[in-house]
Amino acid sequence: MKRRQVLKTLGAGAAALGAPAWAWAQKFPSQPIKLMVAFPAGGPTDITMRVLAENAGKILGQTVIVENRPGAGGTLPAQQLQLAKPDGYTLAQIPLGVFRLPYTAKINWDPVKDITYILCVTGYSFGLVVPADSPLKTWADFVAWAKANPGRLTYGSTGALTSPHLTMEEIAQKAGIELNHIPFKGSADLMQAILGGHVMAAADSTGFIPHVQAGKLRVLNTWGAKRLAKLPDAPTLTELGLGIVQASPYGIGGPKGMDPGLVKTLHDAFKQAMEMPNHVEALAKYDQELMYMGSQEYSRFAAETFKKEKALIEKLGLAKPS
Repeated sequence: MKRRQVLKTLGAGAAALGAPAWAWAQKFPSQPIKLMVAFPAGGPTDITMRVLAENAGKILGQTVIVENRPGAGGTLPAQQLQLAKPDGYTLAQIPLGVFRLPYTAKINWDPVKDITYILCVTGYSFGLVVPADSPLKTWADFVAWAKANPGRLTYGSTGALTSPHLTMEEIAQKAGIELNHIPFKGSADLMQAILGGHVMAAADSTGFIPHVQAGKLRVLNTWGAKRLAKLPDAPTLTELGLGIVQASPYGIGGPKGMDPGLVKTLHDAFKQAMEMPNHVEALAKYDQELMYMGSQEYSRFAAETFKKEKALIEKLGLAKPS
């Protein structure tokens, strides 16, 4: 009997080791999941990601805890993934700035190969704002003042080498002006700075709209393919002859080497969570729309974007010395 029981136990163990991924994936998660967000609490990204995390937690049956990791141009969560186990309990928001990192800093990991891409969620609507009492009433005023005062026109962004920063530098290059960039950790800090008169302009996602509606800020342009419904009088960069469209898609990734069954479990939960009405409504408050990409498509997007960002960084002269 004892021998038979031992053999039975060994057989069960062998079967467990050889079990398909879905067998153990069905038991996931058995503890809370950490989702690192690349920007500070209180900003548009944090607010919408918390709604997404709460929805996903209900679907998965475990709490998804949002942990804010601002700074370094939104790349800290992706860097933290390099230290995490590929067990599905550590996830990160992946902003577009992650794909620029190897061209601007010395790192020992690859943003394409060393992250498991789960799904893309959304992107931003961006624009450039000035205080309502600024003498820069239009984009033409902005350009004229900058040309008359090279390097003196200050603008803030949500961090060095973020999409707002790089897009403004590309705009400046095309417009033939020199600007003074002041980086902040996120939208909340940036809005405090421009409302307090510490910078002359701010390039950011449209979390600034309530301040525009309150008569505190004025929009000079927006960066989408078409004008925003909430800002029908604000011209796009394309309309201004600059030929730039910027949406900066972002999604969720995990550490390298995650099991496909685990990736599917997380993908399915977050896809369902992102499509829930409360998340769609939260995004709409900041003029964001769903920009879904599945795991394979998001992985391809990462590889393609990695190449495109290299070209932009080199064009702007921001590449790190070789």
